[in-house]
Amino acid sequence: MSKYRNQLPQLQEQLFMTDGGLETTLIFHEGIDLSLFAAFDLLKNAAGVAVLRRYFTAYAELARTHGVGLVLESPTWRANPDWAAQLGYDAGQLADANRKAIELLLEVRADYESATTPIVISGNIGPRGDGYRPDRRMSAGEARDYHGPQVQTFTQTEADMVAAFTLNYVEEAIGITAAAKACDMPVAIAFTLETDGRLPSGDTLEAAIRRTDKETGEYPAYYLINCAHPSHFDAVLREGGEWRARIRGLRANASKRSHAELDQSPDLDAGDPEELAAQYRALQSALPRLSVVGGCCGTDHRHVDAICSAMDLAYQPERAWN
Repeated sequence: MSKYRNQLPQLQEQLFMTDGGLETTLIFHEGIDLSLFAAFDLLKNAAGVAVLRRYFTAYAELARTHGVGLVLESPTWRANPDWAAQLGYDAGQLADANRKAIELLLEVRADYESATTPIVISGNIGPRGDGYRPDRRMSAGEARDYHGPQVQTFTQTEADMVAAFTLNYVEEAIGITAAAKACDMPVAIAFTLETDGRLPSGDTLEAAIRRTDKETGEYPAYYLINCAHPSHFDAVLREGGEWRARIRGLRANASKRSHAELDQSPDLDAGDPEELAAQYRALQSALPRLSVVGGCCGTDHRHVDAICSAMDLAYQPERAWN
């Protein structure tokens, strides 16, 4: 039985944090050869599970230190059929990996959850194709059918919700939302943005959110922005509009590099944690319902620690905005 599926606590007026860039941390800080960015593949043996446990435990300790809530995203961003097949997984093995990922997070929650640090377990879903290029676009119906089995697997566990990250065109977001709705599973949708503040498909963020809401009956619990630097989308958010209230989460990159530059980069651009934290704090005036903060590519516990410190000082549950 899920603990929070019927009432996600991050929808209340409390600050929640989540983790940073899992895959870039494993590759550049842990020295792990992570084929296809597939962190779920580490679940196949005890050594890999231990690596993931240490990673998530560090964030649980950080959340407890700051006295904030925590959303734990399962290491399953690549755990969908096309990517898994390249690693030799069949459907049954893939479902087992998704279940094991949730079981690991439940163990972390059992050790670290408290009254001041509620911990939400989220089944993480990644795009079918490349997160930076919308070159294999599906219809909404195709996306529903493709991602449906992973959503169904998470629904059968004690996960509280699912969240789809690094989506670069609207139809995939609509399809994943439809799959979650069919399972009565809360879902959060995270779009990635280019340096001009638009999705890689060319859609504006406002148009993507409005269309997803329109075609799904506003089913997503909330939206996030991920895998983009604040300087890429700050101006878009400051143009105003009530649609911004649908954005509750922010998981930005440490680097100001474009997606194309990141794809070709052999090194890790970790940016400046304090500068990134200041940018998060400044964005609170443009994101009236921002309550879930973490990082994406290039970020680690240092960035999230700095962000939480900045947000702790600035966070006011009933912020006025226009």
